[in-house]
This record gives sequence, C-alpha cells and structure tokens, in this order.
Amino acid sequence: MLSAVFSPSLMAAPRHPAIVHKHAPRAAAPAPRVHRQAGPYVSQSAENMAVVAQHPPRGTVETVSQKMLAEAPAGTNPMKVIAQLPGIVFQSGDAQGLDTWSAQIFMHGFQQQEIGMTLDGMPLGEMTFRNYNGLNPIMAISSENVARIDVSQSAGAESMAASNNLGGGLSYVSMTPSDKMGGTAAAGFGSYSTYHTFLRFESGKLNSSGTKFYTSYMRNDSGMWKGYGEQFMQQVNAKLVQPIGHDSSISAFFDWSDLHQNTYPDVSPQIIKRVGYGLSSYENGSNSGYIAAVNAANGIYSGKVGTLDDPEDAAYYDGSTNTVDTFGGIKADLRLTDRLTWNTTAYGHGERNQTSWATPYYPSPTGSPVSELLKEPEIRRFGIVSALHYDIARNHIGAGVWYENNSYMSPMNAYAQPAVVNGVVQGKVHDPLTQWRDPFARIFNQNYNTNTFTAFVQDTYNVLPNLALHFGFKSLLSTTRVGDGYLNQDYYGAGAAITSGESLTVAKPFLPHISADWHFLKGHELYFDILENARTYAESGYKLSNSPFAVSQTAYDDTKSSIRPETAWTYAIGYRYTGQLIAATVYAYRTNYNNRLQQITEGPVVNPISAVSNVGGVTMNGVDAGLTLMPFRGFALTNSVSYNHGVYDQNLVSGSTVYATKGQQIVNYPRFMYKGRVSYEWRGMTAYADGSYTGTRNYSYTGDVKSPGYWLTNVGVQYSFGNMKQYNRYLGAIKNLTVSFNGSNLTNKRYISTMGQNGNPADIASGALTDQSMQIGAPRMFFGSVRAD
Repeated sequence: MLSAVFSPSLMAAPRHPAIVHKHAPRAAAPAPRVHRQAGPYVSQSAENMAVVAQHPPRGTVETVSQKMLAEAPAGTNPMKVIAQLPGIVFQSGDAQGLDTWSAQIFMHGFQQQEIGMTLDGMPLGEMTFRNYNGLNPIMAISSENVARIDVSQSAGAESMAASNNLGGGLSYVSMTPSDKMGGTAAAGFGSYSTYHTFLRFESGKLNSSGTKFYTSYMRNDSGMWKGYGEQFMQQVNAKLVQPIGHDSSISAFFDWSDLHQNTYPDVSPQIIKRVGYGLSSYENGSNSGYIAAVNAANGIYSGKVGTLDDPEDAAYYDGSTNTVDTFGGIKADLRLTDRLTWNTTAYGHGERNQTSWATPYYPSPTGSPVSELLKEPEIRRFGIVSALHYDIARNHIGAGVWYENNSYMSPMNAYAQPAVVNGVVQGKVHDPLTQWRDPFARIFNQNYNTNTFTAFVQDTYNVLPNLALHFGFKSLLSTTRVGDGYLNQDYYGAGAAITSGESLTVAKPFLPHISADWHFLKGHELYFDILENARTYAESGYKLSNSPFAVSQTAYDDTKSSIRPETAWTYAIGYRYTGQLIAATVYAYRTNYNNRLQQITEGPVVNPISAVSNVGGVTMNGVDAGLTLMPFRGFALTNSVSYNHGVYDQNLVSGSTVYATKGQQIVNYPRFMYKGRVSYEWRGMTAYADGSYTGTRNYSYTGDVKSPGYWLTNVGVQYSFGNMKQYNRYLGAIKNLTVSFNGSNLTNKRYISTMGQNGNPADIASGALTDQSMQIGAPRMFFGSVRAD
C-alpha cells in the first residue's frame, strides 16, 4: 500500500499501538479579587475553577483546584478535568485518561508538544508518547498530590522553564505538607476491573523550626475495555519542607513511577466501517491469540479483517509500553530583604522506556514470521531554574535563567518470538509487559545531546491600584547534537544511512511579552496579551516525528537550509464580569504560527520515504464565551462555547504533488465546541452533571475525510461525612470520610477520540480511508471511591 502521511507529532509510530473559565461558585459568591505581588490568588470559597490575577500578569490564567480534581473518578488524569475549560480538548482511549499512547491535549489549536508544562517550576518537557526531554505529568505526580494547576492559554509566560510553549502552559503545583501528623487513605473501583489505591502519610511539624514532610504511594490497575490486557501504574511521591525564619524555606520533591500498559490498536475509517469499533489486538492470554497473529502474518485472516484493503496492518499480536521514571529537585525560596526574593531549583530526571509491537514484516530467527520490535529510549537530564523578584515603588521586577542538559538515546531492537509448527507453539510467547532481554538484531539508534538556556526580564507597573501594565521578554538558546547513528540494512534496505554527526541551534534573543489588566468597575475586568514564543527542535527515533534529525542523511542535507524554528505570535483580549448571581467572560485571540515543521512521508507503511520540511504557517482566529448563573446558594449552571478558525496559510507540496490545504481547518482540532455543567452543593453533598459537544474534526489535511462531532455526558455525586467523631467517639481519628460515585459517557456513545497519533494523511487519494491513526473512545463506565483523612 502507498500512502502519504504528514505528521507534526512526536507520537508518531508504526501502527502501535463552565463559565468554568472564570468564577463558578457553588455555595457562595466569589471572593473579591485580590492583587498580590507573588503567586496567584486562589479563592477560599466553594468555587472549583477561578481566574487568577497574577503580578506580573500572564494574560488569561485559570486555576484548577484540588477540589475539582477530587470530584473526578479516583486516579483520573488532571488534564481530563482541565478539558472542562473553554478552548481545551483532551482525548484518550480510556476513561481515566491514563493511557499514555492515546492521551492527547489541545489548547486553542496547539497540541501537547507545543504546550509548556512544569511541576513546582521544574520543567516536564514535551508531553509525548516517548518523551525525549521530560515526562508525562501523570508520571511526575499523583493526582491526589496536586494542589492546583495554573492554566495559561495564551502563548505562555516568559518566566516558564519551557522551550516549547507556543500555545500556552500548564503549571502544576504540588501540595504542601500538613502542619499536623496524619494522612489520607483512598480506595477506588470501577468498570472493567478498575482498582485505585492511594495512601499518604503526613509527618506534621517535627520540631520547632517547622520541618515537615509527606510520602505517598499510588497504585492504579484496570483491565482493557476491549481485547485482552491491563493498564497498570504505581507511583511514590515525597515532599519535604524546611522553613527558614518566617518568609523563607528549602523544599525537596521526589517522584518514582512505574508504568506497564497494553495499548489499544489504532484504527482507520475503513476499519470502523467494515469491522467495527471493537477491533482489538490478537493477544488473548493464551497461545491461540499468538497463532492467529502468525496466521495473519501468513495471509490467513479471521472474521471481517480479510475484507480490508490492508488486512496485514489491521491488527498486530500486541502493543505495549513499560516506563520507569525517577524525578525530583531541591528548591530554595529565600526572602533576602523586604523587597527582594530569590527562588532557585536544581532538578534531575532519569527515564527508561520500552514500547513494543509485534511486526509481521520482520521474521524471527526461530522461523516465526512475527518478531517483537522494541523502541528502548533513555533520558538523563539535569538543570537549574533561578529567578530574582524585586519590588520598588509601583514596580514588580523579575529576572531569571533556566539551564538544562538533556541526553536522549533512542535505540530500537528486534526480539524473537517462537515458531508455530502444525498449530503448536514451539516455546513460550513473551509477555510484552515484562522486561525483554537479548535482542537478535539492532534496528536503529541515535543519541541526542541538547543544551538549553533561557533568560527572562520582566516588569509589572501598577499605574493605578486597579491598572497593571506588564512588559517582559525571553531569550532562548538551544543546541542539539546527534551522533551514533545506525540503521539496519536488512530492515531498511541496502545503503540506508541516518543523520549523524550533525547539530542545529535555535537562537532567539528577544521574544517579547506585553500585557495589561484593568479592573475598571466593581466586578468588571478588561485585559489584553501580546507575546511571541518559539519552540526548539523535536527529537525522536527514525521517521517518528517532525524532528529534522529523524530522517536519512540525504533528506537532512536536502532540507537543512530551509529549516527554521517554529514561532508563534499571539494577540488576545478579554473581558470578565463577576457578580453574586452571574459571571460572564469573552476571550478573543489571534495567533500567527510560523515556520511549521512537518514530517512528509510517502511510500510503503513499513519503510516509507520520510523528510521534514518547513511547510509554512497557520493563522488562527478564535473566541471563547461563557456564562455562569448562580440563582441561589450552592447552585451553578455553566455554559461555554468556543470557536476556532485555524487554517493553513499555504498548500502543501510533496515532490510534484500539490495538496489543497490552504484555507483548510487544522487537523484534529474542532472548529466549534460547547460545554455545559450544572452543579449543586448542599451540606456535605456535591452533585454535578456535565455535557460537552466536540464538533467535526479534519482527519486529512485537505479536509476530505473528517471525524463526526459527538456529545458526551458525565455525572457524579459525592458526600462528605465530616469528622467521624460526631457519629462514634471511637472514630475520632478520621477527620473526614468521603464517598463518591461517577459515571462517564452515560449514553454509551461510540466516537473517535484521539486522532493523528501516527500522523495524519493528506487526502483520500493518499490513503486517508485506510490510514490507521485513530483511537476509539471508552464506552459507558462507572466508578466509586471511599476516602478517609
């Protein structure tokens, strides 16, 4: 089969697998807006999400609190909660959003690789399936330990330790240890054998200086909602805080996570039409599944798979990922004078990863037509983030730097599976969720080393108590060198050679940011934001992303003179009103996304011809609008709509072929979204129902293949019993007992969730109907949990 696939995503791999926007109080009117010089204002009322005014202002910054996170099913990815905000889309093949292969978030048209992410100021790098310079936030911190997430949907603050925040930023903040000894125990359960356990011990203050810490353990295990397998994760977090005097402290954060997941197979429009939504991998826990996979590799297909144009690629024996991360840092928050503070964090991170799939295209030396291909990347990175903040008169001045060295190795190896003789498996079929050893062949390798340095300067000037003007800029310098390139000639063909011994530098000395925040009447606020940002070059294995290095030496030489770093200018203006009975907001933006790098792939699926080219720009004009009604205490009705007209500026040219992409909506992101939520709090009870509509999305770049729009409905109810001593004096140690019940996708809607994880096709003629780069959303599921503090 010939195809032309265009992939902007590092997730690409061979077929492996309100207005919540502003104040939405439920039991009380929003607290008055407070201006502070350091840190965001977080309301102490019953609201779940609140816009925060920060100095320096960062455009639209919204805060998602632990209260809102706790209302979701136990263990849910916080990004799924963030997606209740206007303009944000989160997709996943599982109900909790923990499947790292299918997890995908967009903010105002930008995908996760273009969104900066930090935890307590430490950079988490680009969120990708095989991270190359960071780790997925769910593997950095358990959701129960997240105090809040600050969401910036403009192009990201200049002070953020990120080199990819073209489309905004997510700043995770971990909980502070409690002053009192105690802890939390929680147990969750749900459909398809889902079990969640969380335990946290709080030391309380250990001495007169206030030393305190917590340590926690989390375990989440769930079965697959289709096919065979499990998705397992366990995690340890610890945080220590040592106060120094009244206004300074030293803290340390540690994370260890261990993830083992079977992944859901990718599907195409043709698979959905001819086979259905339930197509799964051949693996079934017994040898019969492996025998079926061997038969398929030999051209013998079962069921409706044989009716497909490309039945050999429709399903593989298995697909899985095994990832272990160790991450942490030490932070000093020092108040040097009444006016001057100094914040410095030193951090380190190591990751070992195995992502596998059984290929029918590279036989094992045992005689089996199937072998297991494993990408086995490793990350070793360390860095430092440091900033000074000085207040003088009406000015709040800040300056800081970030430096990181990242070493990324991206080998892929082949492992043998047993032969099948006369219908009998000759040996043991390897379990993909266990450690693989002794490959029979090296397939490829590249080693990357990147040094990144950023610096920022900013000043917020309070012209009046209710008017703040902000100006700042960021400087970015990053150099990536690649070496130790290797390609297996048997697998890729004679004469194949990968990029090696090359380097590229991104140098952007002046990336400006101008904004203003004006509270002109009681409850009324007007603001604007103008800023430019840049993204450094991606890194990945061979032909797996839009990395300029992930191509052959010939393709690199042909395009390196035209490669430029991706940049984005964002212009935003917003209005917000917050009253006792009503809250309203309008946020309008324009983004010019330039020098967009895109992987252009043509040829056979297994070993296509691939290049990375500068394909021009994207222009996005959009608006979010929302309304929250609070007619009586404890009740809130929230509605929001989002419109994004994001189109390609040029036609796409590949060789002699011109694809009519100019003026087409960007792939994978809807032009229209609606989100609604009704919630009610009464005494210890909280209940909610939310519904969302995700509009039609372009699957092909020319827009001739689309995924249909869909509605999703979720409900939840939670009851807190409070201090159990009031019920029985022997239960006085339990300060709060909370039970909850949640239902997701109540109407059992069948829909396409993630798209483009393997890149997107150009059009029907280039294989859009048979290209497998879609994931099916999870069916109706129910969850319950019990939590005791």
